[in-house]
Amino acid sequence: MPVFTDRELDIMSVLWLRGTATAGEVRDALDDAGVELAYNTVLTILRILQDKGHIDYEVEGRAHRYRPLVQRAEASRSAVRRLLDGLFDKSPELLLTHLVRDERLDRATLERLRDLVETKLSAAPVPRGRNAARSPRRKGT
Repeated sequence: MPVFTDRELDIMSVLWLRGTATAGEVRDALDDAGVELAYNTVLTILRILQDKGHIDYEVEGRAHRYRPLVQRAEASRSAVRRLLDGLFDKSPELLLTHLVRDERLDRATLERLRDLVETKLSAAPVPRGRNAARSPRRKGT
């Protein structure tokens, strides 16, 4: 699974968004996003990403045109696993609880999260047998 530093992730985000880019295009896109990096720093990080096998390039005139070899979804899974393992004691429930309690989430976002959970629940098999989890009974039912 790929692991990225913050700066590597900045550069990968540009490549995922654009598909391909030269070092100059990456630097310009980062600058537009408020991330100021020197051209040589961008080149160095691109070389590191290439050495790690996360990107490749084609020669285009005097420049190299870089493209990602790692999909954003794969990097996301890796990052979430690192968060779970490092900050949330390997508990998806703790991570979800933290996300739901975040005051920056608006009602529409919370409703989309609820819909995702309900969809996942409806697709999951119902446990059976002695050790199956039981729903608590409500008073009056």
